[in-house]
Amino acid sequence: MTRAATPAPATSRRGLVLVGTAIVLTGFNLRTAVNSVGPVLEEIERGLGISSGLAGLITSMPLICFALIGFAGPPLAARFRDGHVLAAALLVMTLGLLLRVAVPSIWVFLAGTVATMVGGALGNVLLPGLVKRWFPTRTGLLVGAYSTALAVGGAVASVSTAPVAEAVGADGWRWALGVWAVFALVAALPWLLVPVRPGASRGGHTAVRLRALGRSRLAWTMAAFFGLQAMQAYVIVGWTAQYLRDQGMSAHAAGFLVGLNALIVIPLNAVVPLGAVRQQLQRPMLLAFVACYLAGWTGLLVAPLTLTWLWVCLLGLGMGTFAMILALFGLRGRTPESVGALSTVAQGWGYALAGVGPLLVGLLRGVTGGYTGMFVLVYAGVGLLLVTGWSICRERYVDDEVAGLVGPASPTVAGRDGEVEVAGAEPPVTLRPRE
Repeated sequence: MTRAATPAPATSRRGLVLVGTAIVLTGFNLRTAVNSVGPVLEEIERGLGISSGLAGLITSMPLICFALIGFAGPPLAARFRDGHVLAAALLVMTLGLLLRVAVPSIWVFLAGTVATMVGGALGNVLLPGLVKRWFPTRTGLLVGAYSTALAVGGAVASVSTAPVAEAVGADGWRWALGVWAVFALVAALPWLLVPVRPGASRGGHTAVRLRALGRSRLAWTMAAFFGLQAMQAYVIVGWTAQYLRDQGMSAHAAGFLVGLNALIVIPLNAVVPLGAVRQQLQRPMLLAFVACYLAGWTGLLVAPLTLTWLWVCLLGLGMGTFAMILALFGLRGRTPESVGALSTVAQGWGYALAGVGPLLVGLLRGVTGGYTGMFVLVYAGVGLLLVTGWSICRERYVDDEVAGLVGPASPTVAGRDGEVEVAGAEPPVTLRPRE
């Protein structure tokens, strides 16, 4: 039997405001480094002297990093306060944003991208559990707040990158990508002031066996859904502007339209979680998102320079699936620990799946010289999104699918194969003792 999540012990209003502010500022920075690349992808190709295939790798790198680095979230948060983990992650992100534009080398650019994605990856997996822990009765509101901030950051990055690059002139794309370091640095500061959660201690541990989620059909289905929606989003963010430019649109106009797509997501991210927490609305919302994706992609395929604003707006509406899955993470686990574990596993494997999309688009574009492969990929993805989404909208809990997923544990008690299950006030971790 699993225990239901209970409200956190009383916390001062000032403390909750500080936590909420830190969460929202972190959300703002989760996509700025990603969305700023697409509008100047052609300039990056010229500036670094790279092929279309390597450009595809650049657009896929964030997803690969989200997948690999995200799994480090629970171990780090179990060893250290999660506020300090996120502060450090955002500081590393700041350095990465500066590094990747400092030297005209593709390998330095990729190394900087890895560092840049540390903040996004750890923020992705830790924020849902933090919302569940600090605001258990206002999950929809707080998820809506930080996902809206995420959309705002992504929209501002998409809209402003090309104009900034044009205003600077030669190598302006470097300034357009590097300026986001200032915002990452600002977001790191409030996490250093967040207090320890009242009532939390390292003496009272709750273990969550992350590997055990491999036996959960719900966890795998949520990972597939998350990956498929992320694939759609990152193909849109990474390649739509370049696709429109190849059809004859100016860089400024293409960047603006991708920014318009991101602007549509802002109010959507504020509203969708409030609806997604209502069981009876989940499947109708899913059907609406899928219809928007199909209409948007079809419009770009048959009439890319006619009513383009409508097609990108429809794609923006389809991207409401992101806010929906964030809300569902909080609904498919009974405790903050199981929610954090589900978020980590689903996002980790989901981003690994999603990373295939932008990379394939770049490779196929290099081989064929066109975008037929991109449209085949996104249409297939929309179909699978409907199938997996329909399944995760059925009310159930990951705790119920895996016996003993959550339970008390001691950091000194060895588990099977010499592993030690550890968690405390923070999300869980499985550690292997040194020989």
